[in-house]
Amino acid sequence: MSPLATPRALVFDWDNTLVDNWPAIHQALNATFAAMGHELWTLDETKARVRKSLRDSFPEMFGGRWEDARKVFYDTFAEVHLTHLQPLAGAGEGLATLVAAGLPLAVVSNKNGAYLRAEADALGWSGHFIHIVGATDAAADKPAPDPVHMALLDSGLTPGPDIWFIGDGAIDVECAKAAGLTPIVLESPEIRAELTRHKLDQFVGDDNFVAGMSGLLALLGLEVRTTARSKKETSGP
Repeated sequence: MSPLATPRALVFDWDNTLVDNWPAIHQALNATFAAMGHELWTLDETKARVRKSLRDSFPEMFGGRWEDARKVFYDTFAEVHLTHLQPLAGAGEGLATLVAAGLPLAVVSNKNGAYLRAEADALGWSGHFIHIVGATDAAADKPAPDPVHMALLDSGLTPGPDIWFIGDGAIDVECAKAAGLTPIVLESPEIRAELTRHKLDQFVGDDNFVAGMSGLLALLGLEVRTTARSKKETSGP
């Protein structure tokens, strides 16, 4: 596998990469399952199964009633997502460090774009990113390359291996591959097996794995700025 290209820019996934909002996603999903007469999921099942965007996954899950299910999900999610939102350890300081180092940053997520941008604003992070692209913003969602192209729009940046896509799941690696970016994967107990199941392990060498934001900064040879904290980190729950 080729050595990692020095990055000109970084594209981040959102959930489980920069923030933890699983309780809100789980609550909204189970409200939807209850309304649709489906069996409820445990939190662990939600974390393991949620990967695709709603517009890609709900028609598969609910068939002709998927639009009804979408309304229940978003009605519930809108009420709780900012309450449950928490930055992952070191995320706010890490983003500030990357911005100070002159690296353009963007977000590509399968969370609905309006809610995604509301969360970034609540954390005080919106100004860190050239674009924040969520589900339904582009013609297709991850793993298609469309949202990556939108995230780099008007930035002077063109997709290539010197732009890194940082994420926690196989769908992020698949998206990076489709867009021609270098995948950087957050290490976890499950991720290597997940990549193998999806036949994506061949595209990710040991150097492509990092242990969270601190591991990413170490890979880039950067020392964390300790002065910047997110709104959530400074205001508490």
